[in-house]
Amino acid sequence: MDMKPLDRVLADDGLPLASDLRETVERWLRAMASGRGASDHTLAAYERDARQFLDWLKGDLSHAPCLADLRHVNAKRVRAFLASRRRQGVGSRTLARSLSALRTFFRWLEREEILRNRALLQVASPKVPHGIPKPLPVDKAAAVTVPQQPGEDWVAARDAAVLLLLYGSGLRISEALGITRREAPMTGVEVLRITGKGDKERMVPVLPITQEAVSRYVALCPFPLEPDDALFRGAKGGPLSPRIIQLEMQRLREALGLPETATPHALRHSFATHLLSSGADLRQIQELLGHASLSTTQVYTQVDRDRLLAVYDKAHPRA
Repeated sequence: MDMKPLDRVLADDGLPLASDLRETVERWLRAMASGRGASDHTLAAYERDARQFLDWLKGDLSHAPCLADLRHVNAKRVRAFLASRRRQGVGSRTLARSLSALRTFFRWLEREEILRNRALLQVASPKVPHGIPKPLPVDKAAAVTVPQQPGEDWVAARDAAVLLLLYGSGLRISEALGITRREAPMTGVEVLRITGKGDKERMVPVLPITQEAVSRYVALCPFPLEPDDALFRGAKGGPLSPRIIQLEMQRLREALGLPETATPHALRHSFATHLLSSGADLRQIQELLGHASLSTTQVYTQVDRDRLLAVYDKAHPRA
């Protein structure tokens, strides 16, 4: 992640910190980037959560906080911070994420022998309702992932290839856009090696229709594609931004009358749900999605409840 120094970020927000705390928070973020391999998105969230807490703490203390102030943060003060965020309309999921980020920070402080304060362990995380994935119906997913038609330009070919990777291989958008030219799943490449969250590697199948779409895009792309460069390019030749694919999905929602839940990530949900509906084993789906825990994958059984009940009725001796 190309992070600007945290002191400049905080200065942008008018939040002065004592130099020892400013340097420590920046060290923490860099440690998360290098040691744990946190994604750009995760690092940005850590940075934002730390900034919000320190901003609140500055107001509560009436002075720029320093490391010594963190040593004396107690559970009551943490709860007051969460309550203030709640009054601003922040939901439980965001509050839980903020608390998790702060716990990560304080655990790192203890591990680095900078200070020891376990007050955050006394604060219960807000209860977060389990969201159920909202996949597209099979026919709608097929309509979204139509291969580029003859005569269409390279941008249409690119978008079609990316969407087919999301639905056909169950990739996250960051994973699809992280593919290099060397790794391009072109015609004849039936399996793709993906490094997902937590640097977890997995092998995913690539449908023939996806292979053809990628080959078509590569043939039409007007920019030189070096082996280690990003496969998918933006209009000016740089790596393709996820925002462009999100805007393409927005266009397709309007054109096809799809719900607001029809996002690039919904294609990954559709991949998992449609496999489950067709009889795929939950463990296999876990491997294909790159989930560390089976419990994460089990959420798709709630989406496909009707099929599971039908299997039960058919298979159980007393049904």
